[in-house]
Amino acid sequence: MYILAVDPGEKRLGVAISDSTGTIANPLTIIKHVSRPIDAATIAQLAGDHSVKLIIVGATYDDDGELTPQGRRGARLAEAIKTQTDIAVALWDESNSTQAVKAARIAMGSPRSKRKRHLDDLAATYILQTYLDFHGK
Repeated sequence: MYILAVDPGEKRLGVAISDSTGTIANPLTIIKHVSRPIDAATIAQLAGDHSVKLIIVGATYDDDGELTPQGRRGARLAEAIKTQTDIAVALWDESNSTQAVKAARIAMGSPRSKRKRHLDDLAATYILQTYLDFHGK
């Protein structure tokens, strides 16, 4: 079963997809933010093209378990995606995903020049992998 994950950002949305067994996440693409309905339609189209059964949208939560302003943006995107497709859509905590990806790139010894590229698709991959690991078989 393929699962798609979205890291919603203000300028770009990172997208990742699992392998067919639902155990390994891989970067898929980066979508330039246009508007919520257009972004949702693009994500729904990608999900349909890849026979996805579940779409995970990253959202951040505060210490009390409430959605942060950024998390509410993710929740609104998830709701917009639901209007575009019959595929199940769920929120998943994305707290610190970008920082984790940056730290991993540093730990791997990536040169500073290569670390400047957009990390949105890698952040989506991190979000998806944490989801897959949590729900592992």
